[in-house]
Amino acid sequence: MSEREEPQAVRLQEGDALIVVDVQNDFLPGGALAVPAGDQVVPVLNRYAEQFAAAGLPVFATRDWHPADHCSFRDQGGPWPPHCVAGTEGAAFAPGLRLPQGTEVISKADTPERDAYSGFEGTDLAERLRRRGVRRVFVGGLATDYCVFNTVLDALGEGFETWVLGDAIRAVNVRPGDGAEAERRMREAGARFLTLDALEGAA
Repeated sequence: MSEREEPQAVRLQEGDALIVVDVQNDFLPGGALAVPAGDQVVPVLNRYAEQFAAAGLPVFATRDWHPADHCSFRDQGGPWPPHCVAGTEGAAFAPGLRLPQGTEVISKADTPERDAYSGFEGTDLAERLRRRGVRRVFVGGLATDYCVFNTVLDALGEGFETWVLGDAIRAVNVRPGDGAEAERRMREAGARFLTLDALEGAA
């Protein structure tokens, strides 16, 4: 689906939820595994969160919460430098991120032997969403080509209508074009994209 085929406006409604993916210090510029321009998602996500909170809709925030010997770290044979070690400053949410009161935090990849890019993998996120009556999820955060991508694919696989917040994601781009390819694959899988100016508060 191309962007021009998507609706000009999306109105929030009962059954919607916002999922903020991994907006943590280590993924911001200067962090251990910095996403280029990753800090730029923070003010945009704050505005989305304000709209969801004003409409009385739930907000979920995922976070990497790694043990110090996590399998994804290079000294354990993984691809990444140590990052988002549970309880450290690097694992904390970005200081400028304003998560509404009552935001449900989902910790993932919190055992040494198991990695998880998706907020659904090894967590109870799907069950929590269903308990709240969620049918449609809106996903933004870091990074487009890893944790956002996998969270979106799993949300679709769980049967949720899934929207990607195109102005509130940024890519690592380990290989040039990874972010654009991830966006293409999310669309191909059935995700739709919108930006803040297309989102309308609940009636």
